[in-house]
Amino acid sequence: MHIVNGHERFPAGLRGGALAIGNFDGVHRGHQALIGTAVTEARRIGGPAGVMAFEPHPREHFRPGEPHFRLTTLARKLALLAKLGLDFTLVEPFDAALAALSPEDFIGRVLIEKAGVRHVVIGYDFFFGRGRAGTPEHLSEAGRTLGFGVSIVAPVAAGGEPFSSSAIRLMLAQGDVKGAAHALGHRWRVAGAVVSGAHIGAGLGFPTANIPLPRGTALGHGIYAVKVHLDRRTLDGAAYLGTRPTFDDGKPVLEVFLLDFEGDLYGREIEVELIDFVRADRKFDGVAALTAQMLADVARVRAVLAAHDSRPASARLPLE
Repeated sequence: MHIVNGHERFPAGLRGGALAIGNFDGVHRGHQALIGTAVTEARRIGGPAGVMAFEPHPREHFRPGEPHFRLTTLARKLALLAKLGLDFTLVEPFDAALAALSPEDFIGRVLIEKAGVRHVVIGYDFFFGRGRAGTPEHLSEAGRTLGFGVSIVAPVAAGGEPFSSSAIRLMLAQGDVKGAAHALGHRWRVAGAVVSGAHIGAGLGFPTANIPLPRGTALGHGIYAVKVHLDRRTLDGAAYLGTRPTFDDGKPVLEVFLLDFEGDLYGREIEVELIDFVRADRKFDGVAALTAQMLADVARVRAVLAAHDSRPASARLPLE
C-alpha cells in the first residue's frame, strides 16, 4: 500500500480511482464496510482504491488544549488499513489551511484537481469544508455535476447499535475490551517506550515493564490479560492500570508483567494488545493480601491466554 503525504504530493499514477474519506480512528467495522465499498467501486471502474485519512484528528486541531482519546496512532491505523485491500492511503494534514477551504474548494482543488477521483465513498455522517458546511447531499450533487460517483454508506450495526469510535472509547473506559474488540474487528493496542517505574512490582516478585499512556487515553483501571508485541515476538503478560491505591494513589501508568520472561526492556518500544479484563482495581489491606491476589491474577491470566490461543479459526476477528 502506497502512503501519500498530503494532496499536493498526489502521484499521477494513483489518479482516477475510488477514494473513501474519513478520520478512521480505530478502523472499526463501520470503517471497514466503508472501505470495502471503495475497494469494490475501484475494481468496478478499473482504478486504484484509496483512503483519505486526516492527521491529526480534526478535534485535536480545533481543541488543542483538550485531551482526545485516540483509538489508533497513525502507525497503527496505517497497519490496519494495509490489510483491507487498498492501493494507497492519502494522509491529509488537517491544518488551518484545510479547515478554511469551502466545500466547493475541497471538492474542486483536492478531490478533482489533485486526486482526480472517479468515485468517492463517505459515511452518512460525514461533513466537510469550512464550518462543516459540506454535507453528504452536497457531495452527491457535486458528483452529478462534475462527473464522479458518490456512495454514502449507512450505519453499520450489531444488535441495533451502530459501530462508532465514540462507543468504542466508552467500552474501553469501562474495561470492556472484548466488546471493544467485537466493534473494532481487532483487539485494541497501545504502544510506548518502557520507562523506569516505582519498582513496587519487582519488590513483590512481579517485575513490570511500564509504559506511559498517550495523552487522553481513558482505559478502565484494573488487571488485564494481554499479548505483548516486542520486535517480532509475541509474549504473554498480565497488565495493571491504576493508581496503586494500596501504596500511593499515584499517576496511572500501564504496568506489564511478562510471563516466563527475563531481560531488560528499558527504553525499548513495546505494543500491548488487550485480550480480556480480569478484575477491577481496588485497595488491599497490606502487602501480603495484595501479593496473594497478584498470584491469583497471574493464574487467571494464564488460563485466559491459553483459551485465547486455542480458539478455532472461525472465532478469530476480521483483522486479527
